Amino acid sequence: MATSEAEKGRKDGPILGVPDDFPDRPERRGRFVVHIVIAILCAVCAGGWGYVMWASKGETEVINQVIAFDPGRGDSMQITFEVVKPSDRAALCRLRAMDVSHVEVGSREVTIPAGEGYVRLTERLETSAPATSGDVHYCYLV
Repeated sequence: MATSEAEKGRKDGPILGVPDDFPDRPERRGRFVVHIVIAILCAVCAGGWGYVMWASKGETEVINQVIAFDPGRGDSMQITFEVVKPSDRAALCRLRAMDVSHVEVGSREVTIPAGEGYVRLTERLETSAPATSGDVHYCYLV
C-alpha cells in the first residue's frame, strides 16, 4: 500500500498543539481602571437620558381622568373627563377618539381656563370613521 509523504510525517494529536506548547500570556495591567471608566460613562449617559425623558414630559401637575365616552353616531364621539390642576393656571388638553384598530379617527384640543382647580367637562369630537374608544391624550399647564 502506497503512502504519501504527508502521511509519513503525520503525528497523532491536535493539529494546533496542546496548551503546554504555547507560552504563557503576558499579564495585563489597568483593566480594572478601564472597566471603572466605562461604568462611569454608562452611568452618566443613563442619567442624562433619564433627565431628557423627565424634562420632555413637561409639567406633570395636571391630573386627568376619563369618566365616560359615548360613540353615539358614527361621525362623532362624546367624552366626559375630569381635570385637576392648580387654580391659578390654565391647562390645554388633547382629546382623541380611536377605532377598533386603535387608529386615531378624531381629535380636539380643549383649553381649560384658570380659576378652578377641579373641572368636569363633556366634549363632542367629530370623527372620520366610527370610533370605539376615547381618551385624554395629554394635559399640560399653559
